[in-house]
Amino acid sequence: VQLQASGGGLVQAGGSLRLSCAAFGFTFANYGIGWFRQAPGKEREGVSQLRNSDGRTYYADSVKGRFTISSGAAKNTVYLQMNNLKPEDTAVYYCAAGIPIATMMPGLYAYWGQGTQVTVSS
Repeated sequence: VQLQASGGGLVQAGGSLRLSCAAFGFTFANYGIGWFRQAPGKEREGVSQLRNSDGRTYYADSVKGRFTISSGAAKNTVYLQMNNLKPEDTAVYYCAAGIPIATMMPGLYAYWGQGTQVTVSS
């Protein structure tokens, strides 16, 4: 079981990026997939979740209306479309897979990908 996050980069404020989280060795069909981020000196923050079991999504207030989480047709890739990026979105972004309940508690996510750096310049 392995997750691989990609798509980070450097972008100017107001720009967009799309992060991808690919599953290897399993599918996301029965998992809750979360995106988290961690900025230097700050705690890991839950950004968004998608539960393929019922299609429900969650967004942190700080990203509502700007970020969209979605699943690929094969249910082994999850995307995080990030629009209107702000400097405060700068962080390392992680994807994780866990039980399909409405939670952004990192401890309830069993599988984690490596992070991908997102840097938003002002």
